[in-house]
Amino acid sequence: MRPASPAAISWLRASLSSETSASSLRAPRRPATCLFHASRPSSSLSSRRHQSTNHARPEEVDTSLKSHTHYHFFPQSLPAGPPPHGRFAINLSSLKKEFLQLQARAHPDLHPPERKNKAQALSARINEAYKTLQSPLLRAQYLLSLKGIDVHEDESAKVEDPELLMEVLETRERIEEAKREEELRELREENDGRIERSVDVLEKAFERDDVEVAKSEAVRLKYWVNVKESLDGWERGKPVVLEH
Repeated sequence: MRPASPAAISWLRASLSSETSASSLRAPRRPATCLFHASRPSSSLSSRRHQSTNHARPEEVDTSLKSHTHYHFFPQSLPAGPPPHGRFAINLSSLKKEFLQLQARAHPDLHPPERKNKAQALSARINEAYKTLQSPLLRAQYLLSLKGIDVHEDESAKVEDPELLMEVLETRERIEEAKREEELRELREENDGRIERSVDVLEKAFERDDVEVAKSEAVRLKYWVNVKESLDGWERGKPVVLEH
């Protein structure tokens, strides 16, 4: 196995320096109390307000919403919520079906003018939640962000893993040296296997709430997802640049 040159190591670090969309990874913003009828207070909430005061302070209501995550938008597909109570693996067909139902109900055109802005904001949040949850990589990064962990802060250190570093560099060279699409078939199969193994490690790590393993494997998965994107966008003689 050839030692990595300083230039190659610099390239690899640079390729991972750009962050995945912040909107997908930041801690969840506060959604409406009810997805489609936020203006109607529940009977239990009305009762509590009546018992305490007729003028509930806004910050008291806001506090009750902070526990909501992307998972709460999809109670049919993800009834147990995020790991460790729920599973990391997701039935994507079920998730997509529920997503389309939610979007149909939240469409701004179905709401009166005074509620269109809220409907648009809700629709954007549903889109964000779906985009994040359908991707194992974004899902893992999001779950770590809920625990206050930004994977990007640790990536420069993780790049020093020599085995991972060399495997990624050699894969990059093989993609660049390919002359025909057929030569990439083996590479695709190898990389699909890497992604599958990483997702399996992540599922087990989140199941036992092992944050350190999940954090390390999320970095590894990010490499293989980038390799997959390079394979999908391959053109003969085109330099391979792993971007996010």
